[in-house]
Amino acid sequence: MPRVTRGNKKLLRRKKILALAKGFFGYKRKNYRTAKEAVERALLYSYRDRRAKKRDFRTLWNVRINSAVREYGLSYSRFINALKKADIKLNRKVLSNLAACEPETFGLLVQKVKALV
Repeated sequence: MPRVTRGNKKLLRRKKILALAKGFFGYKRKNYRTAKEAVERALLYSYRDRRAKKRDFRTLWNVRINSAVREYGLSYSRFINALKKADIKLNRKVLSNLAACEPETFGLLVQKVKALV
């Protein structure tokens, strides 16, 4: 039975892993075995953290809205509840951006919501 040398496929697979390891430090970049482990771990972390990033940003938006609303004598939960009752459909990302970049517009929104509650 003839043996299989795998010439091209093996080389291409190794080149792909080493290309993904570009920018790693020391043997994690040069040595195939350690590069393979490092790339596998990095890909797992990147998959996990793409989801965690969404949670982190939503938390940041909530904190920004809360601190901006407190200046007008409301809490975050009461403000969000009042928005729902007033049928104002702005998401937290937009509300956070308004609170950070355009405080006067955000203030008008808070006053309008306060009047309805």
